[in-house]
Amino acid sequence: MPVIRLLQTGLVFTCIFILATSCSQTENTTSDQNLVYSVHIAPIIHAKCSPCHRPGSSAPINLLTFEDVTSRLKTIQLVINSGIMPPWPADPEYVSFKGEKALTHNEKSLINNWIEAGAPEGNPKLSPPLPVFHDNSFLGKPDMVLQIPNPVFIKGDNQDKFYMLKIPFEFPQDTFIKAIEIVPGNKKLVHHVNAHIVQYDRGEKADHTKGLPYVDTEKHDKQKAYELLDLPNDDGTYPLLSPSVSNFLPGVEPVLYPEGIGGIKVTKQGVLLLDNMHYGPSPVDTSDQSSFNIFFSPSAPKRPLKEMILGTSGITRIDPPLIIPPDTVMSFTTEYRVPSDMSIVTINPHMHLLGKSFHAYAMTPSGDTIRLIRIPEWDFKWQYFYTYKKIQKIPARSVIKVHGVFDNTSANPNNPFDPPRTVTERAGSMRTTDEMFQLIISWMPYQNGDENISLE
Repeated sequence: MPVIRLLQTGLVFTCIFILATSCSQTENTTSDQNLVYSVHIAPIIHAKCSPCHRPGSSAPINLLTFEDVTSRLKTIQLVINSGIMPPWPADPEYVSFKGEKALTHNEKSLINNWIEAGAPEGNPKLSPPLPVFHDNSFLGKPDMVLQIPNPVFIKGDNQDKFYMLKIPFEFPQDTFIKAIEIVPGNKKLVHHVNAHIVQYDRGEKADHTKGLPYVDTEKHDKQKAYELLDLPNDDGTYPLLSPSVSNFLPGVEPVLYPEGIGGIKVTKQGVLLLDNMHYGPSPVDTSDQSSFNIFFSPSAPKRPLKEMILGTSGITRIDPPLIIPPDTVMSFTTEYRVPSDMSIVTINPHMHLLGKSFHAYAMTPSGDTIRLIRIPEWDFKWQYFYTYKKIQKIPARSVIKVHGVFDNTSANPNNPFDPPRTVTERAGSMRTTDEMFQLIISWMPYQNGDENISLE
């Protein structure tokens, strides 16, 4: 059984890529007049659209049945031919990742030719069974669901909101968690979440449920927020913090890792700490009560994952400093020299609204280039955690180089300011109107043969 580690849920009007029955052979042997939904189109829809376009997901329409699809033919044809759907910003010709969502040329041709032929259904008895999904989960039925205890009030003043929240939990015993899946309650406003676990050893905390349920982090620094949430042990010391057990960004979704990779040991008593819970601007008063699907594991993780951040709020500096004057298009870089062999499983590029393109690669000591990712046209709405098809070995003394281009001109339709004004990273501010330039890397110390391990 593979181990599942969450890298996000909650997509908006998207299609997910899952390997399905091959349609390329069908296209080569079937004339346009013989194309029917039940045999040729349903497998594509079920594999690449239905996982997001279904009841209980955040996508605005359902694409499960023949009736669902034929009621949206013009829209479907428009979005697949324009490249809007399925969304996949990374260049597949530079690096091919696990679970690429983009339709193949053959699949696009099948759908277009079927629509042009009148979109016949064919024999419905030949259609594959409808896929079965669990409500509010890409991973199946969770073992436990934690929910924000009380709704978080979001004032309707058209301003970003940043909170730190705590969700106390108590298990029957110490246990192992293989996945925590974030399910946004207010899908329109939840922009990003960084989830950690605070672990209390027996006797360290008499009542871990005390303290405020959430704190406005724009009014209080992190130290004060910890105190208001009553996170310290009873003697004033701080408990163990397991960082980045789950993350949410637009487009992030679950990933399957092989058995033994990822996961975390958790003490019986603890707190799910939501650091930097970011809500986008709202013109009206509203609220959020997000939930978190917990998936247990019967055994301890053999190779826990580490997280490294390059760039903003990370371990490397940005050159030049991330200051983008108005009416300019500027390039920035950040570099990291790898001290020892490392095995990368997943990466997450991150920029805000001025992002234009993103490129990362590693230069080995022998002068070889290891491609990591290239995003020719940055799309703020889709910020995936990209998982490699095989573990990516980066040799010691290699240099990871990251290049980002930012467009602070009026020609950028996503520019939040009109006219443009100077935009900076403002000491790691996560406001969408400020900027960030990051590469987040999930990795492990290299072990012999890692580069041969499939992540698919």
